[in-house]
Amino acid sequence: MDALRQIDGWPAENVAAGVLGKATGTYGPADRVFPWASVTKPATAVAMLVAVEEGIVDLDEPAGGPPGSTFRHLLAHASGLPFDPGPPIAQPGRRRIYSNHGFDVARDHVEARAGMTFESYFGHVWRGTGMVLQGSAGSGVSGTLHDLMQLAGELLEPRRLLAETLDEATTVQFPGLDGVLPGFGRQTPNDWGLGFELRDGKSPHWTGARNSPRTFGHFGRSGTFLWVDPEAGLALGVLTDRPFGDWAKEAWPRLSDAVLAEGS
Repeated sequence: MDALRQIDGWPAENVAAGVLGKATGTYGPADRVFPWASVTKPATAVAMLVAVEEGIVDLDEPAGGPPGSTFRHLLAHASGLPFDPGPPIAQPGRRRIYSNHGFDVARDHVEARAGMTFESYFGHVWRGTGMVLQGSAGSGVSGTLHDLMQLAGELLEPRRLLAETLDEATTVQFPGLDGVLPGFGRQTPNDWGLGFELRDGKSPHWTGARNSPRTFGHFGRSGTFLWVDPEAGLALGVLTDRPFGDWAKEAWPRLSDAVLAEGS
């Protein structure tokens, strides 16, 4: 896909990009390992949702978060926990507070119920890929573009998850909650699924103007992102070694629009 050649002009030493779905293609070092930062969350969310399907945990049970919160609240950034470890800063279900800590609380819950480390459970779910999780369930995955495209494939045509589970995970949880989308300011509402950020009508946003409101995915502070647009039948993933910043706010939407224009 010619659109991917845009990454040659990005201010990063190493960049790899891939498209999957109606159109396919990769550009850049597909076998180079990059830290994914918060693009970890869709991968760990899949593992946690497999745990739900296996009956290890339940979405609507208490899961070690603030009183009144559930596993669902933790995955939807609606538990009231702050970004880093600390006491809650809101009542459950009142605000969308993006929380790495919340994901680690959810990790600990799965780990206790599964009787194995979450890293081991994650490896069980994602066996056959090169993804490695070390540390935080919100930011600890490293992998190649090839691995990222395997995650994209799961989100386009789920095999580890049931289709209805993915549908629920990419539907707004606790509708109407406002909050801050890191790097892009306050969003009203700041819609989120279960581990997946939902584009809906957000503006400004890291995806493109051509992306449908049904687009879901995540981006990471390490200069990484993955989105899936079910209406377009396309997924786009990018891994870089340059941290997220103003350059990405311009480059990522431009690339997304070019991919959608070429792939439609």
